[in-house]
Amino acid sequence: MQKNRYFIFSLCVTALLFTSCSENTTAAAQSSSSGTSTPVPVTEEPTATETAVPTPTEDLRLLPEDWKEWPVIPTFSNRAMEIYQTGLSMGNDPNHFSKVGDCQNTTGYFLGIFDNPRGAKEYRLGDEYEYLQETIDYFAGSFYRQSKSVKGGSNVAFVLNSMYSDTEECESGETPLACEVRQYQPSFAIVRMEKWGKKPVEQYEMYMRQIIEFLISKGVVPILATKADNSEGDFSVNYTIAKLAYEYDIPMWNFWAAAYPLPDHGLRDDGFHLKVGYIQFDNPLAMKLGWPVCNLTALQTLDAARKFAASIGE
Repeated sequence: MQKNRYFIFSLCVTALLFTSCSENTTAAAQSSSSGTSTPVPVTEEPTATETAVPTPTEDLRLLPEDWKEWPVIPTFSNRAMEIYQTGLSMGNDPNHFSKVGDCQNTTGYFLGIFDNPRGAKEYRLGDEYEYLQETIDYFAGSFYRQSKSVKGGSNVAFVLNSMYSDTEECESGETPLACEVRQYQPSFAIVRMEKWGKKPVEQYEMYMRQIIEFLISKGVVPILATKADNSEGDFSVNYTIAKLAYEYDIPMWNFWAAAYPLPDHGLRDDGFHLKVGYIQFDNPLAMKLGWPVCNLTALQTLDAARKFAASIGE
């Protein structure tokens, strides 16, 4: 009995000592060297870091429905850059452009003069447009060259039909468009398909898509061009051109916007062909006619293409 009491007493003393030691240890941990009590910091639960969600770049392009307000001279998009760089890797020449189109693209009227020596009866840039000489030099040889994908009296379908290919220079079964790209390896192509009349515009769109997609597949940047006339009566061809330029994100030279303010919109009495005049950009009378304005704005578009190509190499 005496042993049990002693055992119980020992347990109580041990418990008391343990409790006292714990309290002293805690108190020591809470005391600073000056004896001032310092609160124990409370550890907060970690919060999840929020991941920033990138904001999509706003598309500031005008819609195809607003094509009349599109600028005359186009800008070249990131998509055009991808096409151009792919073309370089495929061997395309950065100093070459091709023409793809109907009678409005023949060298006698459209751009051909810029491969001729400058003289009194040749082109005149004037002080305002003298800067374009650099672009003329850059693309020398492409202006007067007879493209395999240009034919008077044709329409948008002809460049996709091997029946119209040059039998001496094109391969068997090769379309005029494929023949032109293979032979000349251009980096840019002005696609100017104007003659369509009253035929369904859906067919025009179908053929244009084939032209655009073929050029892109070959690393050639298509530059689509609107037309000055409205022979179909509802501007459906120009709207289709704008729609395709928007969809494929490729440049569009809006020649319609340049020709519209001119007398008779720059057109002859037939409402289709452009009025002829000297290619003298410092001649106010000439610059009221369709062909001089057409050549100026086409050259300005090529100037934009040249500067675009130069920016990639910087």
